[in-house]
Amino acid sequence: MTDHDHYESHAPRTASPQQAARRTEMTVRPTGAILPPSNIQGNALMVVIAIMAFLACLTLGAVSMVRATAAGWQSQISREVTIQIKPEDGLDMDKALAKARDLALTFVGTKDGQIMDDAATARLLEPWLGTGLDLHELPVPRLVIVTIDESNPPDFAAMRDMLKTEVPQAFLDDHRTWVDRLVQMARTTVLIGSAILLLVFTAMVLTVVFATRGALSGNRHIIEVLHFVGAEGSFVAREFQKHFLKISLKGAAAGGLLAAALFAIAGYWQSRSLATPESDQASALFGTFSIGYMGYLGIFATMIVIALLTTLTARLTVIRTIYEIDSIRSDPARTDGLLSD
Repeated sequence: MTDHDHYESHAPRTASPQQAARRTEMTVRPTGAILPPSNIQGNALMVVIAIMAFLACLTLGAVSMVRATAAGWQSQISREVTIQIKPEDGLDMDKALAKARDLALTFVGTKDGQIMDDAATARLLEPWLGTGLDLHELPVPRLVIVTIDESNPPDFAAMRDMLKTEVPQAFLDDHRTWVDRLVQMARTTVLIGSAILLLVFTAMVLTVVFATRGALSGNRHIIEVLHFVGAEGSFVAREFQKHFLKISLKGAAAGGLLAAALFAIAGYWQSRSLATPESDQASALFGTFSIGYMGYLGIFATMIVIALLTTLTARLTVIRTIYEIDSIRSDPARTDGLLSD
């Protein structure tokens, strides 16, 4: 028995006032689903949602990864300041380095000071000048690295003035320029990622709208029968809502799990290939590929948001379409043409 026959067999054959009142209060419960559980349109929409969920979760994970890397860089830079001493004729470099370190440690907020010896300085210059350097023959500045308390940093302006007075060749670099650039880069990355997520969600909403309208067009005769037997628009909307909820959950889960697996595989590869040129370059550009439990929670939340957004869009589209059908029925001339079709 088809849905059409089922509803006709249960429709009241008389139109007495009591039966009409009962018919308006009755809840129509079909024995079969309005929409088939699987069809070409549904499968295509599931693939599209999976692709969009993958792109959205990939963007979210990449943004969180870049933010974590930028925050790590910022913390490392903010934890230390550098005192640079330029060589001059007649300057006792070792004495000047020790004096600059001792002056810096007199300020509240400094924890430790370390003078970079000749070996450490040579290693810093090795990528550009090669090995076997004699620093006494080159006018190479020497460095003092001062560790500071991030929660209670010292007065850098006063430290800079004192160093300029006591050791004129010293220059204090608190890395404020680099920190500001990193903060700006992190904000720009978040804005770009948010814009991409917005575009993905917009494209998904438009896709669901067209898919829902297509499904309504293909099942319009069933909706007509449901209206004849007293089904309300909310009932039809619920049926379509359930159908698209199942599709969106499957698609969002597939795309989100694929993105999570990609990050997990990338993190595993990076952990297994430490100290290799490929891993070092990837770490220098992107940091670690681990997004942490917060990143995976964000991917899961994105999957839920995509499923809910798809379901809500489908419901609103169905209600709007049914409203248009009711508007056509309210016009007798258009109703006659609709029934003749």
